[in-house]
Amino acid sequence: MNEKAQKVLELLIEGNNRFAQGCPKSQNRDVESLKKLQNSQSPMACVVTCSDSRVIPEFVFDVGFGELFTVRGAGAVIGPNILESVEYAVDHLKVPLIIVMSHECCGVMKTAVTKYPEEPQKFKVLIKSVYEIIDRNNKTYDEIAEDYTLVKKRKLLKRSEILRNAYAAGELEIVRAYLNFSTGRVTVIE
Repeated sequence: MNEKAQKVLELLIEGNNRFAQGCPKSQNRDVESLKKLQNSQSPMACVVTCSDSRVIPEFVFDVGFGELFTVRGAGAVIGPNILESVEYAVDHLKVPLIIVMSHECCGVMKTAVTKYPEEPQKFKVLIKSVYEIIDRNNKTYDEIAEDYTLVKKRKLLKRSEILRNAYAAGELEIVRAYLNFSTGRVTVIE
């Protein structure tokens, strides 16, 4: 991992430890902080995660305005809008780190497991994107959510020349992570 991405990851894990211990200290969560960022931003990382209302990366990593470029969608399925948002973070904002984060109790994972292998009638893109990793090996929803981060990482690299080039040049790292609701801890998945 490049040094810049490693330092950012360490800062975010330290922030998550503070959050999980119930002693957050982020200072950049007021109107004055937002005003200072009115004309520009330089986030330290991009977090690609679910739009689940319980998943708020800025809280979980104990950061404030301007520190993360957060890209959210149900199940964090890598569609064109998600992909281009991540590309913007890397190409325009020069973030050195992307965190692809799944979470405990994901409704998209539960629905996909319940419906598999039927053709979904609703939320087809969301559900079918998870089908590719369901193999009926008795994995839990949460294990599937963890596995799905690898699928998302691969899709980001496969579908984006911008990300592939930055990754190949050592300018970008992509880390997989999992948020446990009962502890508040984010675990980096190797």
